[in-house]
Amino acid sequence: MSNAITVENLTFAYPPAEDQVAVPIFDGLSLTIEAGSFVAVLGHNGCGKSTLAKQCNAILLPSGGSVTVFGMDTAQEELLFEIRRTVGMVFQNPDNQIVSNVVEEDVAFAPENLGVPPKEIRERVDEALRIVGMEDYREHAPHLLSGGQKQRVAIAGVIAMRPRCIVLDEPTAMLDPQGRRDVMDTIKRLNREGITIVLITHHMPEAAEAQRVIVMEDGRIAADGTPKEVFSQVELLRQVGLSVPDTTALLYALNQSGYDFPLDALSVEECAQALAQSDLLEA
Repeated sequence: MSNAITVENLTFAYPPAEDQVAVPIFDGLSLTIEAGSFVAVLGHNGCGKSTLAKQCNAILLPSGGSVTVFGMDTAQEELLFEIRRTVGMVFQNPDNQIVSNVVEEDVAFAPENLGVPPKEIRERVDEALRIVGMEDYREHAPHLLSGGQKQRVAIAGVIAMRPRCIVLDEPTAMLDPQGRRDVMDTIKRLNREGITIVLITHHMPEAAEAQRVIVMEDGRIAADGTPKEVFSQVELLRQVGLSVPDTTALLYALNQSGYDFPLDALSVEECAQALAQSDLLEA
């Protein structure tokens, strides 16, 4: 499988304040993200995960090293337009991405600016709203929608650009549980249709639904693997200021009391099965 994003020896530091020294966010970071995969990036505030997200579509550029997107070097200015069309960004606050007073007009905004013919814009808008389950709201005013609905409209606007990869930076942070569920269902549907997903999140259950989890700490990779592999490392995650899914936390606590449960039972069903196969419930 080819790579969607390749980061090689990336160094980056934000411009320092007056009389201050620049503190590197990354100092030699390297990683690859396969095309068509669903990757979750975890880490506490300030670890570099949002900065990494912005490097993926050239909102920020490397100070050293390189970031390539489907073979395109983000440092090449002449490729900027194509890079941002190829890698769409969805941010934490959907209000910052919604620019029109009618849902379908907002979704059409990006294709119009890309010079897409009107007939194709209509097709793209219809398809994008269908994918995110918002076709019945096409004539609604975005500011009257719920937070989860607004975020789905923002995602539809990105989908209408026909990207090959979507990077979502804490897209559910401002949503209630139902809004988070709706957005996660949309993300997984997009991935099933072949779009590469990079999800920046601090919600452990969301990360557990990804195919791969990358844990960042101080601009470096602290853990990288499947959700089962990463969340089994309870002590490591706690050392970097992260929690684990409730199921893993329960099994870990029981193991501290002398039991020997597998820590890779992430879902409620897997956890219940592990408990049922032990003598804990009989006791």
